[in-house]
Amino acid sequence: MLSVHTSPLEQPGTGDAGGMNVYISQTATEMARRGINVEVFTRATSSDQPPVAELAPGVLVRHVPAGPFEPLGRDELPAQLCAFTSGVLRTEAFHEPGYYDVIHSHYWLSGQVGWLARDRWGVPLVHTAHTLAKVKNAALADGDTPEPRTRVIGEEQIVAEADRLVANTAVEARELVGLYGAAPQAVHTVSPGVDLDRFTPGSKAAARAELGLPADAVILAFAGRIQPLKAPDVLLHAAAAMLRRDPSLADRLVVLIVGGPSGSGLEQPQALKELAVTLGIERQTRFLPPQPGPALVRVYRAADVVAVPSYNESFGLVAVEAQACGTPVVAAEVGGLPVAVAHGVSGLLVPTHRARDWAGALASVALRPERHGELAANAVAHARRFSWRRTTDALLDAYASASVSFGALRTEVAV
Repeated sequence: MLSVHTSPLEQPGTGDAGGMNVYISQTATEMARRGINVEVFTRATSSDQPPVAELAPGVLVRHVPAGPFEPLGRDELPAQLCAFTSGVLRTEAFHEPGYYDVIHSHYWLSGQVGWLARDRWGVPLVHTAHTLAKVKNAALADGDTPEPRTRVIGEEQIVAEADRLVANTAVEARELVGLYGAAPQAVHTVSPGVDLDRFTPGSKAAARAELGLPADAVILAFAGRIQPLKAPDVLLHAAAAMLRRDPSLADRLVVLIVGGPSGSGLEQPQALKELAVTLGIERQTRFLPPQPGPALVRVYRAADVVAVPSYNESFGLVAVEAQACGTPVVAAEVGGLPVAVAHGVSGLLVPTHRARDWAGALASVALRPERHGELAANAVAHARRFSWRRTTDALLDAYASASVSFGALRTEVAV
């Protein structure tokens, strides 16, 4: 597996670490349980990192020196792709030919490396975009920076070269075909999963006590990277609107923001806190740094509603994790979120990003106990449709399909 810009060893929720890190870690670990050796190549960001680290038994993470030993912005990484590719090819050269069977690249930067390694090693390339520049640029948040043309061209090249493209949802599959000209037979739709052993329902009172939150509070939670794309500001505006409608909530409402600045959000790391002050809800708003898995479970269990107001999501792992913990989700009706959330069953989908619409949706779930209870029960059942075991089954089918078509192509060329 190739993951140039972020390592599966990093904590999701800050920097460039997010759902993709979880995806790689979980699928690689599940493959290793089945006796498949997995190596993940990622860029070294510190001289303290060992050349090779074990993520799980059977899963190695290789830190490839490429550029300075420090984090780089994604706009700076294309200049390091030659160095990264050289490191990947050099590693393979120490093995007998045919050591690697399949390359699975994650995100467009990795796809550029995978495309070259595919031709050099004579093995199929499977690519997962995770996000697409043309889709993101069509749904930018106010003030957000468009994805550069360099990325658009890079994605078009990968779509043309990859043996199989893995889409998170049918919507993304259609985008690959319609916007990028992907061959329909090359696209496999594989839904991400959720760790159903970790993310489970539990005591709301205990979770609130551990987080130091009032037992009788109305808690609206956001978990993710703090950047315009993820739109945590929409939740703050909605919370302020709820208080204007019902001032009696002032002593009970808690808006819990879990995550760290990322992407264009790094330019104004205090912007969200400043917005809470401007809206007059600083007393109701609490900020927590990114939380590891067990602590994130507490956040989900403690919340009455988890909000996912993103302008674009290829799937929405946070939404499924929260539902697996028995917490209804209110999400934007964009990208893969209509797959992750069953509207009116496990949560609600909001077709706009207007504060009044979000305030109404959040209140209709958090402040109506009977409806909340029904959605919470359905949320658990809905989340159980997604598992990393099922995701891995489908990925292995995609690998097998890619190997067959790649072998046929090589035979054709030879003839």
